[in-house]
Amino acid sequence: MGTASLPRLITEFAIPAILGMLVNAAYNLIDSIFLGQAMGEIGLSAATVAAPLMVVFMALAMLVGNGGNALAALRLGEGRKNDAEISLGNTVTLGIVIWIVIAAVAAYPPLLDAFLTFSSATDEVRPYAATFIQILSFGFVLQMIGMGVNNFIRTAGAPNRALLTMVIGAVVCTIFNYILVLKLGWGVAGSAYATLIGQAASCISVLWFFIFTKDAPLKLHLHCMRPHAKIIRSILSLGLASFAVQAGAAVVNFAVNFLLVKYGSASAIGAEGALASIGVVQRIAMFTVMPLVGVSIAIQPLLGFNYGAKIIARVRKTLWLGVAFATSLAVIMWALVHLFPNQIVGLFGITNASLADFTIFALKVQLLMLPLVGFQIVGSNYFQATGQPMKSMILSLTRQVLFLLPLMFWLPEVLPGWFPQFTGLDALYIATPVADFLAIFTVGIFIAIEMRRLKDVESGKIISKY
Repeated sequence: MGTASLPRLITEFAIPAILGMLVNAAYNLIDSIFLGQAMGEIGLSAATVAAPLMVVFMALAMLVGNGGNALAALRLGEGRKNDAEISLGNTVTLGIVIWIVIAAVAAYPPLLDAFLTFSSATDEVRPYAATFIQILSFGFVLQMIGMGVNNFIRTAGAPNRALLTMVIGAVVCTIFNYILVLKLGWGVAGSAYATLIGQAASCISVLWFFIFTKDAPLKLHLHCMRPHAKIIRSILSLGLASFAVQAGAAVVNFAVNFLLVKYGSASAIGAEGALASIGVVQRIAMFTVMPLVGVSIAIQPLLGFNYGAKIIARVRKTLWLGVAFATSLAVIMWALVHLFPNQIVGLFGITNASLADFTIFALKVQLLMLPLVGFQIVGSNYFQATGQPMKSMILSLTRQVLFLLPLMFWLPEVLPGWFPQFTGLDALYIATPVADFLAIFTVGIFIAIEMRRLKDVESGKIISKY
């Protein structure tokens, strides 16, 4: 990593990372496409109402999975294989405990109703969203292991196997969505069951690796699953940064649903139409951003190794090559959205002409800054890779919590007064590119300061704390 061609290394690292992130994003996209085709706006609205909970589920899986994996990697590096296996076992145990809590909450009607109200479910959408959420909650342990424990496979030195376990789940999910939703007409229940079946396939693949693969450097043993308070505290501590970013996304999702119902009900497309439309836009936007996250993950080991070895020239080159790679992908995604907007939106079963036009326009506006978002994502993750996690977490949260959340509440109140041609609903999706611009500008300032600091590290004026 300190001498080989950086473009070649980045390409080798990036391809499985990008594919893995796309597979992670595929579940919600697949559900929405099949629900939209089978049920139209109601199916899409139910998926949008459930979206904040899906983000919470991902946050919990990352809290346990990323934290446990980081601890296992540290213990393996120290030559303490048994402690690494205890970390793996306690991660599975912690995941099971969290699943039991989630399932209990979903089984208690007042708490489920409270969540639906908090997620701004309308009376028409509420029963469909409740069915979707309950089924996924009862099977949450499959996602907890299939996604969270999957990270340990990479640490065990089998990144392609880790990718395969995710691809298997996405393919199975797609097949069963087609069967249960389109062929058997099971609606949201069928989509939820299809998701669980896909997650079960991933879960079985992950467990098979750690239980039955002979040459796996880590094994899942029953005695290693006995809870250790100190280890569980370490797992939660190490996974907190990943959890915080996803938790911020969940807060934004709750706020978006509330504001969609508020301003959508006052517009021509109505509350359900607004939930369906912006829900589609959010899923497409997430899918376009995931490859950029994959690039930032791919260059992390290259940045960390060369920064630790004080090969500062390669640190700078890796950063800018990563930015260039991510920007190229972002431009391609942006071009596809502008060249084929009707076909993309048509995948989700939106047949109403005015709603389709609104969705296409909102999609183009929300992705206005996409060509520059790669710089923001790679720049934020650079600081995590170089041993500056606080800066990384601050920059990761600036877009959603510091900028986007206030703008979503403020712009719909003031923009129609300044520009009467815009409604409150228009202002809601305009808030996204504004937040993107502010986040990109903020990362630019941090990176400019960092480049000056790297010169001092390179010259020996200051000592890195990596």
